[in-house]
Amino acid sequence: MKKKLVLAYSGGLDTSCCLKWLKDRGFEVVCFSADLGSEFSPAELMKKVAKFKGVKLYIKDLKKEFANEYILPALKAGALYQGKYLLNTALGRPLIAKHLVEVANKEGASFVSHGCTAKGNDQVRIEVGVKSLNSKLKIVAPLREWELTSRETEIAYAKKHKIPITVTKKKIYSIDQNIWGVSIEAGILEDLNNEPTEDAFVLTQSLSKAPSKPQYITIEFKKGKPIKLNNKALDLVALIGKLNKIGGKHCIGRTDLIEDRVVGIKSREIYEAPAAWILHTAHKELESLVLDKETLYFKELVALKYSQLVYQGLWFSALKESLDNFVEGTQKKVSGKITLKLCKGNIIIAKRNSSFSLYKKELATYGEGDKFDRNCAQGFINIWSQPFIG
Repeated sequence: MKKKLVLAYSGGLDTSCCLKWLKDRGFEVVCFSADLGSEFSPAELMKKVAKFKGVKLYIKDLKKEFANEYILPALKAGALYQGKYLLNTALGRPLIAKHLVEVANKEGASFVSHGCTAKGNDQVRIEVGVKSLNSKLKIVAPLREWELTSRETEIAYAKKHKIPITVTKKKIYSIDQNIWGVSIEAGILEDLNNEPTEDAFVLTQSLSKAPSKPQYITIEFKKGKPIKLNNKALDLVALIGKLNKIGGKHCIGRTDLIEDRVVGIKSREIYEAPAAWILHTAHKELESLVLDKETLYFKELVALKYSQLVYQGLWFSALKESLDNFVEGTQKKVSGKITLKLCKGNIIIAKRNSSFSLYKKELATYGEGDKFDRNCAQGFINIWSQPFIG
């Protein structure tokens, strides 16, 4: 009797080779594909899997769950890893792990598998997620075991076995895409002296082609959640999609990061996340308007830790749950509108408005209407300086 296994299948080079490799080793393979806004359509995935006789394919549209239960909490938390990465791939992995376990339970499978590399972060994120949800499932990781030692040898393997792939030796980037952004690595990017070529990018047009005329957009938030774009109510998936198109046109959201992976090595990653950067910027600006300074200062520390937990695959941890509870408490008054000016890769704050604003013009102004009591300043300075007087 064959051993039943559920493969987290993306349709990319790695998982396409994994499917063939696992079948050749006697597994009854069931493929599970999470639709988070991938570069491959469901029709393309079905066509790819149809090349393998007897393989069952589950495709689940998880964009709504991804947006509301994974992206939104991270947006509210202000999660930004090492100053440049808004965690698009990292946020998707625990959701994939959750549904991978559900499909395995439904199918009565004893094994789950993935196409993550032995030096990558995603093996950690998926496997920790699986173990957190069903520790009885056994994990098979072909890229840690097989004889294929490079993307070049995988391409040769795919050609030999007539496995349909889109990667070539000339365009050898590894790309992971979802609605929150695109992660790009490998190929010429491994040489730190190389700029990424324009064909690496998916969501953004080049800076040279971006329009010179700025575009203004207004985003409205309610309790930390973006609910309207330019006064039009949209669900979160649709709003993210609109902002990806708008931001992509203006070359918004490209970052190039030397990042510290979970396994201890440094790697170079290119990211493009137009909607993510627009929403992160607007949300952070609104918080600066409505939150008191002590909450803002402490929330910066929480954001740092939150991003580390997500990056390291600890989504289902008790600490992350506790931080979510804290963050949710800070969002009660994060309601209002932020208007942004987008131009040539720049996100510029144009207008801020909230009924919970802590900004008082009569205290901040240096002009007519100043109500600040100047007589208080000297006493404040005397008290403030006491610990530092010799």
